[in-house]
Amino acid sequence: MKELDTTPAAPPRPDSSVYRILRLFTEVHPGEAVTAVLLVMNVYLLMTCYYIIKPVRDALINAGKGAEYKSYLSAATAVVLVFAVKAFSRLASRVPRQKLIATVLAFFISNLVLFYGLYLGGIPLGTMGIVFFVWAGVFSVMLLAQFWGFANDIYTEAEGRRLFPLIAFGATFGALTGSMIVKVLVASLGCYAMMIVAGAVLSACIFLTLIVHRREVDRIRLKSREAPAPGDKPLAKGGGFRLLFSSRYLLLIAFFIMVLNLVNTNGQYILDRVFSRAAQEAAAAGTMGGLSTVDYLGRLYADFFTTFNLLAVVIQLFLVSRIFRAVGVRGALFVLPVLAFGGYAAVSLGATLLAVKWAKAVENATDYSLMNTTRHALFLITSREAKYKAKAAIDTFFHRSGDVLSALTVFLGTTFLSFKIESIALVNLAGVAVWIFLGVLIAREHRKLTGGGTRPA
Repeated sequence: MKELDTTPAAPPRPDSSVYRILRLFTEVHPGEAVTAVLLVMNVYLLMTCYYIIKPVRDALINAGKGAEYKSYLSAATAVVLVFAVKAFSRLASRVPRQKLIATVLAFFISNLVLFYGLYLGGIPLGTMGIVFFVWAGVFSVMLLAQFWGFANDIYTEAEGRRLFPLIAFGATFGALTGSMIVKVLVASLGCYAMMIVAGAVLSACIFLTLIVHRREVDRIRLKSREAPAPGDKPLAKGGGFRLLFSSRYLLLIAFFIMVLNLVNTNGQYILDRVFSRAAQEAAAAGTMGGLSTVDYLGRLYADFFTTFNLLAVVIQLFLVSRIFRAVGVRGALFVLPVLAFGGYAAVSLGATLLAVKWAKAVENATDYSLMNTTRHALFLITSREAKYKAKAAIDTFFHRSGDVLSALTVFLGTTFLSFKIESIALVNLAGVAVWIFLGVLIAREHRKLTGGGTRPA
């Protein structure tokens, strides 16, 4: 087998067209362009893969069990993630980062092939929907957590603050690409075939990771004469949860992410209810265009994902780096909760399809662009172990704990309190208030850890 060529290519000149294009979006220094572009490509493919999977996940669970069941399964996902984080932390203490990332990617690729095989074997829709939903919940957070841990490991705090808005563009554009792929292909190939498409996209991420790792290791060796370079070493022993609970800063980020996801998942439940209602009305009126309920919902979700991801691309390209320069990482923490408050205030007055679709589209677009970049940038000032292990714990378990709280809200609201869709929107308004309070506490800790001062961090 021919060995992968990871020899660093000659960097483009600072006055080249590559630099001129990149500087439209953020400040890029000489020698940074190649690695930054490779990381953009890597996260682009990761998010393309996820957004090929996400409409399939939502269509399968809604067609098989319904929106309420989807909320309850979040608790099962959170439990699975406890074990996934522990396994990830142990592996990270035994192998260097490139082998860690390649192993995790290969594992999820094999899972996609297995799921398609189960479909060909005739597994019932209800069972497939449950298992695939839990698996997709683990997949989505684990792969992105390890990618951003990798990016945090490569850059200093100052470099990351400049380059993360550019790198996160790859994630935003990948989400748009993935949803468009499903929108185009689902009618002809069906939902299940998207699993194989996603696996093929994901396999390219292994090679991009190896190339970036080797480039950065060689750069550090040339610069500091270290042998081995830090990236070639496994992380120190210790679990992610232990690191997390020993740091006030990390713990505040964990609860911030949990409340963020509580609000977001409640909003997703509202959207699911409205979409399910729309599908029922289309079936009754005979306007589904010959599609099955699964494929009709798949197209509906793909259209929604395309809408908000297109908006997210615009925000990521033209606003994120400018917001960072204007108010810093700390100020950027508060943009999404303010927008979410306005959106759910509107939905609480009447959960029409138009109101819900656009309130959720604006929330998701800002979350997947500005907030996504901001919360990853918060880890630039932490240790290597925290960037991989504690971040994995936060981005997986605490992220999904927000789903569990949302499931509890839906259960209590629909079972005992006779909540309407508008009532869930009112719950979200209270959640946003807590979200903003946690943001204030994180901003204070961040200022302390970065030495204070009046300049935005």
